[in-house]
Amino acid sequence: MKILDTLLPADFRQSLRGPLRIYYGATLLNAVGNGLTLSFMVVYLHNVRHFTTGFATLLLAGAAVASLAVGPLWGTLVDHVGPWRVALAGFAMNGAVLGWWATVHTHGEAIACGLTMAALGGAQWGPGMVLLARIAGPEQRARAFGMNFMLLNFGIGLGSLVSATIVNLRHPATFTLLYLIDGAVTLVAGAFIIPLRAHGQAVRDEHHDDEARGWGVVIRDRRLVRYVVAALVLMIGGYGSQEAGFSLFVVNDVHLSVHAIGLIFFFNTTTIVLGQLGTLHLVTGKSRTRVLAAVGVLWFLFWVILAVTLAVPAGLAVASLCAAMVVFAIGETMLQPVGQALVNDIAPEHLRGRYNAAAGTTWSLSSVVAPLLTALYFSRGLGNWWPLSTGITALVGSAMMLGLRRRLTPAEDGRELAPAID
Repeated sequence: MKILDTLLPADFRQSLRGPLRIYYGATLLNAVGNGLTLSFMVVYLHNVRHFTTGFATLLLAGAAVASLAVGPLWGTLVDHVGPWRVALAGFAMNGAVLGWWATVHTHGEAIACGLTMAALGGAQWGPGMVLLARIAGPEQRARAFGMNFMLLNFGIGLGSLVSATIVNLRHPATFTLLYLIDGAVTLVAGAFIIPLRAHGQAVRDEHHDDEARGWGVVIRDRRLVRYVVAALVLMIGGYGSQEAGFSLFVVNDVHLSVHAIGLIFFFNTTTIVLGQLGTLHLVTGKSRTRVLAAVGVLWFLFWVILAVTLAVPAGLAVASLCAAMVVFAIGETMLQPVGQALVNDIAPEHLRGRYNAAAGTTWSLSSVVAPLLTALYFSRGLGNWWPLSTGITALVGSAMMLGLRRRLTPAEDGRELAPAID
């Protein structure tokens, strides 16, 4: 019982009986759907629909650009009509597009559907973060975001296990079935948030005119701008580069079997699911900027271990990479709840949609920049230098996060409890 009280304080457990439980149900269900198809886009396009790998990877890059371009629009809509309406429409449209994706056959259909699906991503993530911030309140915000991230990873892992029992390259129809199931699950997850309407309405602030509600105010907030730039550098030194080149490095430079990658990523997901609550307990009451700086240090250690695997036997390399993924995952459990809580604490209520959309651009931008940098290293035969260079980038992001600390109040930095909002 003492362990439970430590990891899940009584006041937070009490909040799980209301709207927060409904929200988490939507998160878990949607994550299971995402997990069904998350790693199959290139395989689906190349092995099932018989497009070239060049077309498939180019479409991935185009999808990241589309997501980046449309992101600010979703933030504006959230502030004008409220996160509930935007998220509900996002779930409905995304479910329909997944059904369309299951039937694409031509290059034109794949481009139109892929870009549409990417653009709709912001209609779920950003509004969802605003809705969660309102439900949780400032005193429980970091813990609520952390729990959400844990359920997200658990759902993705569960969906991946289910997909492994369904998908078969010898039977292309299994991929069609997978995307249709994902679409149906997405629609059901959207239905979960219907009861949350009261928490997701637009905020009408009579003290602010249209100019004071616009993107100009957001861009002029130096705290947010510094956070976005620092987070972008951190993401390039973390998520972006890991997704862009980790598997390629493991297979081509470390010379391990492609089957080892699944085992390595299992350690990542498992660490997040099992370690998220413990991490939240450790970082509660600590400086958020220092916690975010520590993420960069952990990710630097991840890249150092990755570089070391070049000089060790295959068995030890696999063990080292599994350990490295645990280190990387611990950083993830710190970044997600702390970063999102910081953004939502500095955001005025009437601009919360735009603030979350601005913070969300770090994902899209890193998904564009990191693959380009990774490709530059590998195309020039410098793949062995890629891990350490990327690790140094993570450390630069750490230093930038520390520089943000003096611009935040103690409450915004998480060093004292934010005042409750009546």
